[in-house]
Amino acid sequence: MTEKVSTPSESVENFLKAVYTLQDETEERVSTNALADALGVKAPSVTDMARRMEDAGLVNYEKYRGVLLTETGKNIALKVIRRHRLIELYLVRELNYALHEVHDEAESLEHAVSDRFIEALALKLDNPQVDPHGDPIPTADGNIIVRDLIPLPELPVNQSAVVARLQAINSEMLQYILDRDFHLDRPVKMLEHDPFDGPITVEINGQKRVIGHNVARCILVEPDNNRRP
Repeated sequence: MTEKVSTPSESVENFLKAVYTLQDETEERVSTNALADALGVKAPSVTDMARRMEDAGLVNYEKYRGVLLTETGKNIALKVIRRHRLIELYLVRELNYALHEVHDEAESLEHAVSDRFIEALALKLDNPQVDPHGDPIPTADGNIIVRDLIPLPELPVNQSAVVARLQAINSEMLQYILDRDFHLDRPVKMLEHDPFDGPITVEINGQKRVIGHNVARCILVEPDNNRRP
């Protein structure tokens, strides 16, 4: 018998958001180990949660294969992500928070605000499509814009692009990227690829910058020939 979840708890929302984020990256089932890492808990706790979420009709869980969101679970995850990303943008645009400061603040606030508040916030911000990291903001009905982005190291030599999304794994990496002039909407031109996944050299903001391959993969760009007029 399937339980119904009318108002999801903070732990349920965080679980579903983590599944969505990891599923979005792989388009496959999410392993309990990956979820444990994302949530900062032990794998057996994730397994117990996944079973409860399956009973509530929010995920499909298979032992040894992992977790997939159901349509209901996906809709809840998108609502939480919408709240989170709108709050981040408000903090940066209206309250002058630094970009590396907003994630933890939004993590707390996203569970405390009402749908009415979020829709008023979206209106105040002119219904934005992306947050200050360049992550897409789901619409109220769960739609997300699709852009043709590539990791910076995949940009061919002598081709230009625009910085479109920053996917740093922590605030320290994010600040490192920002300190090297990689801000959203800045034009960037690939100058050189070192072989064997070595560093890359680009021109950005009128400066020549050398950045390591792994960090550069966290910077997504929109090549000029992919941009919509």
